[in-house]
Amino acid sequence: MVILGIDPGIATVGFGVIAAANGRFGAITKPHQLLETRLCEIHDAVTELIWRHKPDCMAIEELFFNVNVKTAVDVCHGRGVILLAAAKQGLDIYEYTPLQIKQSVVGYGRAEKSQVMDMVRRICGLKSVPRPDDAADAVALALCHARSSTSLLNRGGREECSTI
Repeated sequence: MVILGIDPGIATVGFGVIAAANGRFGAITKPHQLLETRLCEIHDAVTELIWRHKPDCMAIEELFFNVNVKTAVDVCHGRGVILLAAAKQGLDIYEYTPLQIKQSVVGYGRAEKSQVMDMVRRICGLKSVPRPDDAADAVALALCHARSSTSLLNRGGREECSTI
């Protein structure tokens, strides 16, 4: 299974594509542009990622904001065009909360960001943590979905569990 993980944003959108054999990660950065221009470029870049890597599904973070409403609204715009790009390409979309991602990758839902990043590095067998941080977050999302989708609970307990 090939999974496209997306860490939504408006200035930086992290992405990670994982498969059993390899992975790709990086970020789509579009700061200092008009919002509508950034949204078009985010949509086009996510569509290009889908065409290039042909993922079986996309995992995206559910958003939670409690401080800056302006940032929340802008990020929601970005998340919306990301969801649109995936839906137009027929991808199944799975959403995970930060708590679920941390629980899946680290084993503790209240883990620190540095712990998540280090586990991403270890699980993927990388020499260093993916950069920027948004890329590491996107890989964590993809790993979370990989572990969730191979769970015995999702298979009715009938098959062996495999992990990446």
